Formats: sequence, structure tokens, C-alpha cells
Amino acid sequence: MAVALVLVLVVVGSVMFHLLSPWWWTPIASNWGYIDNTIIITFWITGVVFAAVVLFMAYCVFRFRHREGNRAAYEPENKRLESWLTIVTAVGVTALLVPGLFVWSRFVNVPSDATEVEVVGQQWQWSFRLPGKDGKLGTSDTREVTADNPLGVIASDPNGQDDIVVEAADLHLPVGKPVKMLLRSIDVLHDFYVPEFRAKMDMIPGSVTYFWFTPTKTGTFQVLCAELCGQGHPLMHGVVMVDTQQDYVAWLGQQQTFAQLSVPQQTGAADNAPGKTVAPGKTMAPDKTIAPGLKIAAKLETVESR
Repeated sequence: MAVALVLVLVVVGSVMFHLLSPWWWTPIASNWGYIDNTIIITFWITGVVFAAVVLFMAYCVFRFRHREGNRAAYEPENKRLESWLTIVTAVGVTALLVPGLFVWSRFVNVPSDATEVEVVGQQWQWSFRLPGKDGKLGTSDTREVTADNPLGVIASDPNGQDDIVVEAADLHLPVGKPVKMLLRSIDVLHDFYVPEFRAKMDMIPGSVTYFWFTPTKTGTFQVLCAELCGQGHPLMHGVVMVDTQQDYVAWLGQQQTFAQLSVPQQTGAADNAPGKTVAPGKTMAPDKTIAPGLKIAAKLETVESR
């Protein structure tokens, strides 16, 4: 009797916890309400099955409890019961799978007017690449990654010269326009995930995966890595800001292209005294003007020019 009561309380407590729980999803900010609907359908199907199975167990424990003089009836086969169980199980599994197949079909078919944005994950930061004025992303290769080319853009590809490179900084997107996210990883498995957008996908070294979505609300949203990627995994955060079209264009105009970042930087002696000129490859004599009572070690610096 006590066991049957505990089983009933488990079902009642689970239902009440769901109805009264303060924890729920973040407000959706994309077109993927289909995913929310599919999860809700799955939840209710599995929830009803859970409640039915546990309540049936409670009934059996109570109805067939031990009583003096009662004997159990051995029934190895019951074709009618097996048929009903097979039909009900098939209907339940179909109800679980079909909505997901429809959503998956939408998920992998990207609209023709979607803008491509490349997301590059590495331990432990996010970087991004957006198409320039030509509207095309240049090709890239992980083998091309260097300190001066952190995203591995192939310099010989003319389509990549005007690409916008955003290294370890915030990504901005325009509201109301579909975006195809091309996902690459430089080192280990990562997963680009913004809870408000619902869509996410694993990033596999050596492959380019993708998903698409349409931002529907302006605001600032946190990027998480949904794949355990090393000891710095909890710190791998980023920011996606969804802007109005005007704000997005203004932000885009402030970013540097791959060609601009690839220009060799000229270096000089910033701390030269006015009027002094140091020829390339020469050394600058230490400043002999030292305040009384202080001993400062002069450091010779070689001025290099590229």
C-alpha cells in the first residue's frame, strides 16, 4: 500500500513541478518557434506515457498485493495485449518523430536570400567573418591559420580580400534577415549556441557545418559553447547583437577587411626625442638625462622596418 501511494505521489509531484516551475526557456528571438512546438509535443507525449506507466505500476502493486490464499496465474502469452502494445507504441513513436522530421527539413533548407556568416571556434574564443561588398566569402583553410591570419583566409582568393574579419569580438546581425551560419573549428569540437535563437550545431575540425535562422528581435544575446572543449570551456562566451538595419550598416563600416589587416605595419621609435632621426637597422643611444639620485638602466632598442 505504501509503495503504491509513493508512486502516485511521484506522478502528482512531477505534474505540479512542471506547472508551477519558475524555470522555463528564454524568450525566443528567432523564427524557430517550430523547434519549441516540437519540444512541447515531445514533452507531453513522454509525460503522458510516464504518468500512465507509473500509475499502472501503482495499480498493480495495490491490486495484486499479497493476500493469504491467493495464487498468481501464469500467462506466458497474450496476443491481444501484445497487439495493443505494438499499435500504441508505434503511434507514440510516430508522433515523436514526424514533427521533428518536418522541422529538420526546414532547418537544412536555407532560404536563397540568406547572408552567409562564418563562425570560427577555437580554445577558447569566437571569431567571425562576413562577406564584403562583393557579397561573397573567400575560401579558407585551417592550414593557413597564422598569427597574422587567425581565420585561415586564403590570400590568393580575390573574394576574400574584402571580407570583414571580427576576431574575438562581438558579432552584429541585422534584424529580420535570414542568416546562414557556416561553422568551423580550428582545434577541437565546439558548438555555437545562442539560447534565444534555439538553433545550434556542432563544429567539427576539418568540416564545415551550418544552420540558419532569422533574428526577430533586436538586442544583445550571449553565445555559449554547448560542447565540452577543454578546461576553458566555461569561459568560452561571446556576444551577438541584433541591430536595426541602420545600426548594422554603421557597425559594418567600422570593421576592417582582410586586405586591410594583411597590410604590413610599419614600426618606428615611438619614444624618440623630437628632432631625432634613427636610420633603419641602427640603434638609438640611451637618454643621458637622468634625474638626480636615480639610477636607470638604459635599454638599447633596435628599430626595424618591414
